[in-house]
Amino acid sequence: MIIESDRLCLRQWRKDDYDTFFSLNSDVQAMKFFPNTLSREESDDLADKCAKLISERGFGFFAVERKDTQEFIGFIGLHTPDYLPFGPCTEIGWRLHPRFWKRGYATEGAAAVLNYAFNELKCMEVLSFASKQNTPSIAVMRRIGMEYVEGGDFYHPRIQPGHPLSRHVLYRLGSPHS
Repeated sequence: MIIESDRLCLRQWRKDDYDTFFSLNSDVQAMKFFPNTLSREESDDLADKCAKLISERGFGFFAVERKDTQEFIGFIGLHTPDYLPFGPCTEIGWRLHPRFWKRGYATEGAAAVLNYAFNELKCMEVLSFASKQNTPSIAVMRRIGMEYVEGGDFYHPRIQPGHPLSRHVLYRLGSPHS
């Protein structure tokens, strides 16, 4: 499975992605809007889980590489969390290494994933959520056409109550085919 955009290739994970993925997940700046950075074992486990879900379902959080350099830069894709107050749902998400921020990669890759979700998977709706403080991700949500869900803010069930990042905003986009 490969999803392509002008500059990116979204694909299955490879073991040679894991070192850079750990660099991303252990980077304080990259994980600024998450409760903690990940250990090497946690990062590898997450990559393994992403690869397994793609193999089983044909979609998930895809490894992302630049076409021009074949350099792994993070992940963009879909997930179906079942632990949220409004779940289960189809979520779009991304995490890119800070070296690749502010180049439009998250927006470009997310737009390609939305196209895949609506045209190939026939999803009726895709959601995205982030800590209220995560203005860069919220900006990506808006750029890909998602709309803020009034009254949809929630406390993330996997973040300690009272943690500064626990309050999340919810965005949605319905299928253009519905």
